[in-house]
Amino acid sequence: MATAVQAIPTPVISLQSNVVSRTNAPSHEPIFRVEDSLASKAMAARPRTRDRPRAAAGPASDPAPARVRKPLLIVDGDSFAHRAYHALPKSIRRADGGGGGAILGFANFLLRLYQNERPRAVLVGWDTLDVPTYRHEAFAAYQGGRQFDAELIDQLALLPGFVTACGFANAKAPGYEADDFVAAAAVGEERRGGTAIVASGDRDTFQLASESTTILHPVRAGEVARIGPAEVRERYGVDPAQVADFIALRGDPSDRLPGAKGVGPKGAAALLRRYGSLENALAAGRFPAQAEALRLYRRIATMDVAAPIPPLHDQTPTWAAASALAREWGLNQLADRLGQLARSSS
Repeated sequence: MATAVQAIPTPVISLQSNVVSRTNAPSHEPIFRVEDSLASKAMAARPRTRDRPRAAAGPASDPAPARVRKPLLIVDGDSFAHRAYHALPKSIRRADGGGGGAILGFANFLLRLYQNERPRAVLVGWDTLDVPTYRHEAFAAYQGGRQFDAELIDQLALLPGFVTACGFANAKAPGYEADDFVAAAAVGEERRGGTAIVASGDRDTFQLASESTTILHPVRAGEVARIGPAEVRERYGVDPAQVADFIALRGDPSDRLPGAKGVGPKGAAALLRRYGSLENALAAGRFPAQAEALRLYRRIATMDVAAPIPPLHDQTPTWAAASALAREWGLNQLADRLGQLARSSS
């Protein structure tokens, strides 16, 4: 995603990690520190999908009690696995000789998120790299040129098993991206009267921000910002419901979306303040030569809340099982940490 329109002082969670580079060395354990808390502000309406059907009410979540105290934690697995892979030394190896940095970094991040947020349940969404999504089929240039190291792909294949060993849920299916599962889970939790915490490095998730859904977004090394509707407006100059339209107009270099010709972030925000939506701008005669392309870009940027997700009943972590798996992989410090969690929760 492109740089935000306006840099603002946002409440952040600090993350520090000590780096080591020898086989079976102590884990790079992140330590979070909440610098500030997010006060309640005027909230925008939840975004609507325009080109994909909304998720039907179904068995994805339990009926909510009158007052839901614990949030659902929803994690973009690929986002943080990629960050871990590129941040930690490649010398971190599993017992079988395969890479372990992405697994270790992701695991430490997930555990710390769980300890900070104390959720009722956790869902981790994953991309399917070997099958195109409807976005790739509709726009051939989408995410063009992205390449992944074989060691990263190997670890991405193992990480859902770690999530399962922890007692948490995964969502992965051909034709969908991690973002789609994240959106489906967040919207479903709102419908049950609950709250959601979405952890993702993708600013597309800002379209989910609401009074019930907060985005945890890494902003720089060691810091994660808490993003609500007010922060979306301060960063982009638009409401969360307008984020997909904003991306369509401004473009998104990371996804190879060109946007409207001659329109940057400030211009996109100004157009949406004037017209309210991309569709209204097109109806007013703006961008006649690009109208269908811009509608396609908006559809690509819109997260699919109809993506299939598993039932998300309240969960009890199975730290002992996760510890055994980490020990099998030869990630002994991670195994020790998980074992300690198992003993403290028994």
